[in-house]
Amino acid sequence: MVMGVQERGTGDREPRSRSWRERFEAPVAEVASRNRAANWVRAAAARITTPLLPDDYLHLANPLWSARELRGKIVSVTGETEDSATIRIKPGWGFSFDYAAGQYVGIGVLVDGRWTWRSYSLTSVPDISQADKTISITVKAMPEGFLSTHLVNGLQPGTIVRLAAPRGEFVLPDPLPEKILFATAGSGITPIISMLRMIRHRGQRTDLVVVHSAPTPDDLLFGDELDELSRDGFATVHTVFTRSGGKLTERRIAELCPDLADRQAWACGPAGFLELLERTFADAGAPGNLHIERFALERGASGAQGGQVTFGRSGKSATVDGATTLLEAGENEGVLMPFGCRMGICQSCVVMIDKGAVRDLRTGVEHVEGERVQTCVSAAAGDCTLDV
Repeated sequence: MVMGVQERGTGDREPRSRSWRERFEAPVAEVASRNRAANWVRAAAARITTPLLPDDYLHLANPLWSARELRGKIVSVTGETEDSATIRIKPGWGFSFDYAAGQYVGIGVLVDGRWTWRSYSLTSVPDISQADKTISITVKAMPEGFLSTHLVNGLQPGTIVRLAAPRGEFVLPDPLPEKILFATAGSGITPIISMLRMIRHRGQRTDLVVVHSAPTPDDLLFGDELDELSRDGFATVHTVFTRSGGKLTERRIAELCPDLADRQAWACGPAGFLELLERTFADAGAPGNLHIERFALERGASGAQGGQVTFGRSGKSATVDGATTLLEAGENEGVLMPFGCRMGICQSCVVMIDKGAVRDLRTGVEHVEGERVQTCVSAAAGDCTLDV
């Protein structure tokens, strides 16, 4: 994943302790690929073009070619519902297509002269991606989501975007369990649809139950596809519309899936929905059977009061409220912040607190001077200084 680009000084000496291979690949270490051959090609290009970078030449031939960052081109934007769309992307040089269903990808889009990043679950099938060299994400425009709204309503085919390599542990084991429950709500179905598509594409057979909730039929993502899976006998699908039928309860979930204690379950959706499932599986005596993926923070629920955040190395500072993450605060001030999933999963955004205190927006736990925190899920609990 690309965190930023550092200037390469021509007079810098490389430590002798590193191997010749590490020294050779050093100019492109920030975008190291799993593919050793790709790393060597990038490194050779960087050495040949010094003091310029290969990108100074490559973009003239093809905007998807880059030796220092992953890029992609928007192939299509297809509406799914009134406020959601599936975005198909053709990644450029160096992107690894050996991802797993359920993982997410980072996407950076240039809006008003500034690159804005978010992470979205892949909805494509890994095997098909390897064949046609494209990936897809499905995005729901959120009222408070600047980038999601732009992706759904403003992104045009042909746009060049930045990408981060697929990541995430919300994946299925191999071989598959004999019985599986997929429980989702709203856009939480996006990683699960990739799993369902993968299982079907590979011709794998297992006992599948899908419980999905959405406010109304108009809000239902992949409705036709879920109906087809049910008609074909591939899976038992239960769709619940909460606006007319009420929210799911422990009792209702147990009625829809009476043998849930015997199933391995993968669940994704809002915090309240996941907490309901945690209680349900705990009461059934099978808490270890539940695997969850959290999408969003419950901002403002943790009691973080905000304050002045100082970014020690850059000397910049910002005064923020208790619902603004430290990562957002830094990016808004132009600070080069490390980041990854932006969901509190991958640990790529961890930095040290030099002074003051911050609060985890998920748990409400306060962290103080000397502790390392995830900036994407933490907010200021008074004035604080970060080592970044």
